[in-house]
Amino acid sequence: MRKPLVAGNWKMNGTRETVSALLDGLQTGLSGEKELGNKVDIAVFPPAIFAQQVADALTSTAVSWGLQNICTEEKGAFTGETSVVMAQEFSCTMVLAGHSERRSLYGETDADVAAKVDRAGQAGLIPVLCVGESLEEREANQTMEVVSRQVKAVLEQASPASLEKLVIAYEPVWAIGTGLTATPEQAQEVHASIRELLAKHDADMAARTRILYGGSVKGSNAAEIFAGPDVDGGLVGGASLNVQDFLSICRAAD
Repeated sequence: MRKPLVAGNWKMNGTRETVSALLDGLQTGLSGEKELGNKVDIAVFPPAIFAQQVADALTSTAVSWGLQNICTEEKGAFTGETSVVMAQEFSCTMVLAGHSERRSLYGETDADVAAKVDRAGQAGLIPVLCVGESLEEREANQTMEVVSRQVKAVLEQASPASLEKLVIAYEPVWAIGTGLTATPEQAQEVHASIRELLAKHDADMAARTRILYGGSVKGSNAAEIFAGPDVDGGLVGGASLNVQDFLSICRAAD
């Protein structure tokens, strides 16, 4: 039985004040629902600059935290980058890899993403691999061609240790921040296809790997989406910046 995971990607949002309020709200909300933290894994991905603030607030709580991106190098002349060693300094346990915004805005290739997954996994972090198709690709019936290519790049390049920890997040690009959402049937269809692809590589891996859905997930649609047998939770964007919305999504994953 795969334990559901709901993770909040804060993207480039927040100030010390708003992050403090968000963290306080999460702690207060979960303190009254202790069983929720036992039944659902909950995580947040803040901007790296808030890593210490998040670590200070969430240590000894049921909420884990990670970084939105990491460099494949451990140290050196890589201005603006963050290494896995730095992530570990702040007790991060997870890292996103290959979010569509990293792919489209910063030109990350499938090979780049696979290298980041492998670097994170070998360092003991949980890599959350983001995959998904554009609207043009979906309309051209290329969804699984694109998603399969993105997943296969990781399966072919990452070490067994990295794949042991892997989480996959299916985020159709056309549904991220647009208000559009894949139907529960569309989400389940892609998730099932991803699991089938994993099974061809390793049956045990397919059974244990959590596949999350992301793309305009809200409290009002989460339960219906999460009902799919191959949907193991969500990677939440905008709604994770609102405590009540985020907690309602966590409840829906229970």
